[in-house]
Amino acid sequence: MSTIPVYRWRLAPDGLATRRQLRALGLRPGGQPVIAQLERRRRRRGPLVAYLYRVDLAKPVRPMTPAKWQAVAAALAARRVCPGCGLDRGYTIPTSLGVCVPCADAPELAA
Repeated sequence: MSTIPVYRWRLAPDGLATRRQLRALGLRPGGQPVIAQLERRRRRRGPLVAYLYRVDLAKPVRPMTPAKWQAVAAALAARRVCPGCGLDRGYTIPTSLGVCVPCADAPELAA
């Protein structure tokens, strides 16, 4: 098994990019293997790692199809419906509450 090169943060050679950097360029790894990795030290946990891919082998990002746009819209709409009252509140229901704000405040107001 061969090991991949490890570079310190911000010291990677030209021609290599992380997934996020590829996405900003309108590219994706396209099935190529990881070429190298970046590591940044952290005080309390292990190092922060980012994998690097070759830019010249990257492929263009696939465009969204109408079916994918529809699926994303349906998923976002479902996040706006309160499981307590069943109403579309027009905002994403906070996961910390689990229900919309009026439903979360209702037991406190009744007491």
